Amino acid sequence: MFPRPAFPGEVRRAAASGRSRSRPRVVGGGGGTVLLPSMLMFGVILASSGLLLMIEKGILAEVKPPPLHPAAGELSRRGIGVGGAGGEEEEEAGGELEREVLRDIRNRTIRAVCGQRAMPRSVWELPAGQRRTVLRHLLVSDKYRFLYCYVPKVACSNWKRILKVLDGALESVDVKLKMDHKSDLVFLGDMKPDEISYRLKNYYKFVFVRNPMERLLSAYRNKFGEIKEYQQKYGVEIVRRYRKNGGNSAGDDVTFSEFLRYLLDEEAERMNEHWMPIYNLCQPCAVRYDFIGSYERLNADANYVLERVRSPSFVRFPERQSWYKPVTAETLHYYLCNTQRRLIKELLPKYILDFSLFAYPLPNITSEFCRQ
Repeated sequence: MFPRPAFPGEVRRAAASGRSRSRPRVVGGGGGTVLLPSMLMFGVILASSGLLLMIEKGILAEVKPPPLHPAAGELSRRGIGVGGAGGEEEEEAGGELEREVLRDIRNRTIRAVCGQRAMPRSVWELPAGQRRTVLRHLLVSDKYRFLYCYVPKVACSNWKRILKVLDGALESVDVKLKMDHKSDLVFLGDMKPDEISYRLKNYYKFVFVRNPMERLLSAYRNKFGEIKEYQQKYGVEIVRRYRKNGGNSAGDDVTFSEFLRYLLDEEAERMNEHWMPIYNLCQPCAVRYDFIGSYERLNADANYVLERVRSPSFVRFPERQSWYKPVTAETLHYYLCNTQRRLIKELLPKYILDFSLFAYPLPNITSEFCRQ
């Protein structure tokens, strides 16, 4: 169930996924010698932002987030600016400016990183396993000609509801049904190569992203605090592996530190999709996304996409479920500051492309910050 990884490293085109002490090796093949460096990300990030140097130096307090991820205002999708209220018009203009600034930063970073010779230019340049992952996360709407790369813990259930409504499988996004994440959805990976290539070239492509540490905490709280299947499949083994005398655990008492230690020992490409790095799930170098939305301004960005794909006016992004327990800044602060700093520092390189490509600041875990 939990094979211990040997950390063999990654193909040069791949997303960074191993630990920093992994050793590169050379593998001979029919096509010649292929270098498999364990941490391609080190060179990539050193060239683009120097974040890893900051991790090693512990300079996390210096990294302050620019105001690029404000909470989205509750703007009416079809009625923004209607009514003549000057405040609404200013808020709309400010939101659009913020979106354009963030989009420009992300686009520049992605161009710089993905422009490296080792990075893939299309899904067909990806190793087979990575290609399968991204193709099975790209959902298709042929009627509205778009591809959506779903990322678990980034409102993907609501987006799947929208796809089902657009396809006529659901009457409304407000239907109170347990989400079936497979039926009535079209996955790009189920299509033929020529059909895949046509849609990748001609359809509008978008993905939504989230602060990497916040997403991990959300997955931890949900899967190990509420879902028995995950407690039995993953929790029992995590406790057995990382806790002394943990053999009697039912898997429902996994600590956040134990979860992070488990992530450190897992290869990114073999991870469960709920904590696999977004880079590995959606491959933003191999797939040129037209829009990258933010969880932090979910409603505004979702409404922008719905307008862009010309969805019917009655289709709106669903309201958050009443039972949902959001990860607040205070909650994230509590968990990070009560976790060994060494664990977080060692984990950051595995998710560094998610931080850098999508313009998220590194977590501040300095003693000064945690005393607040």
